[in-house]
Amino acid sequence: MKAAVITRFGPPEVLEIREVATPVPGAHDVLVRVHASALNRADLLQRIGKYPAPPDAPADIPGIEFAGEVAATGSDATRWHAGDRVFGLIGGGAHAEYVTVHEATIARVPDNLSWNEAAAIPEAFITAYDALVTQAALAAGERVLIHAVSSGVGLAAVQIVRSWGGVPYGTSRTADKLRIAFDAGMKAGITLSDGVAPLGGAVSEWTGGRGMDVILDLVGGAYLPASIDAASLKGRIMLVGAVGGAEATVDVRRILGKRLTLRGTVLRSRPLAEKIAVTEAFVRDVLPRLASGKLQANIDVVFPLQRLGDAHERVESNRSAGKVVIELPIA
Repeated sequence: MKAAVITRFGPPEVLEIREVATPVPGAHDVLVRVHASALNRADLLQRIGKYPAPPDAPADIPGIEFAGEVAATGSDATRWHAGDRVFGLIGGGAHAEYVTVHEATIARVPDNLSWNEAAAIPEAFITAYDALVTQAALAAGERVLIHAVSSGVGLAAVQIVRSWGGVPYGTSRTADKLRIAFDAGMKAGITLSDGVAPLGGAVSEWTGGRGMDVILDLVGGAYLPASIDAASLKGRIMLVGAVGGAEATVDVRRILGKRLTLRGTVLRSRPLAEKIAVTEAFVRDVLPRLASGKLQANIDVVFPLQRLGDAHERVESNRSAGKVVIELPIA
């Protein structure tokens, strides 16, 4: 099969399309013919050597989400049949024509979704739902602040907050990206192009001084202490990313005094049992809303696999809003 291979750590130019062996499904796995994937920060970090793939994924083929057709099944796999349309998350290897994945960690693609739309969904919506609903226990009427609100996860989070009866607010570094978030259902937002200082005043105005019930922090760095300041009494802060920096200085007394819950979360390195549980929750609660059109994929731009390097440059430039999708097969 053809696959994008990280030939060495470095800039996008280190990515090459090569012929590699097609993976063989294990007993409880399915082999999926990938029609589309999407690009994530994890792929960029893996390319430069800062986020190695887990032991059960290829070390040199990036890609953590996919949409495609079941091509074959393992000896003990019974949930799926050849030709079934499926999508899901994987530890790596999805920027290739085929992937193998455990049969319990994928979901059926709704008939109303194209391959590109389906590929733009798993990482964004599973991450947002798991962080906001499963872990932060989002309740109707609560105010939710989403940093990097125009990212793939951010735009999915806006929709999920609305769908679960909450009120979404957001931050972005450009006004153009905020407009996209408004279109997705954001109530109010602020541009933080020169640092986080203006956030406190905006949150006070939006909430009457009460603060945010839930904060989804996809940035980290200086945004974390700003999130602590913006949180309400007994607020919950979900820390999902560190693109703004891996270190932050916080006033512990603020966390204590507000009785905050601060939780970090990742998906890629979870054990199989937890990945199955996350998939089941997605199928139960999110998939019906995607099938009905209440929740929708957010696509920034589509690249063929041959131009995966250009896709990396697009994400690294911070110009993207929503998901950058990778089309397969190669012509």
